[in-house]
Amino acid sequence: MHTAFKTIALLAMLALGTTLFAGLAMAGQPQTKCPVMGYPINKKLHADYNGKRVYFCCESCPETFKKDPATYIKKLEDQGVELEKTPAQ
Repeated sequence: MHTAFKTIALLAMLALGTTLFAGLAMAGQPQTKCPVMGYPINKKLHADYNGKRVYFCCESCPETFKKDPATYIKKLEDQGVELEKTPAQ
């Protein structure tokens, strides 16, 4: 009976650990790559759309983004990127 209790306790701890780890894995990652070209971002180059800030690698990418912003935002979010909120003005 004592062994059964240890087994149940161990399984409960494993289940809790797995749940906590899954929650961490689901947390969004910060944006590090341009959604248009895929290169590392330059934090000085950005566009705001629907309360989200998107960063780019070069000066031509924001114009491309503005032609279809929802597609690029979806692309980033599908990759697990959690976009920054547009700063309050």
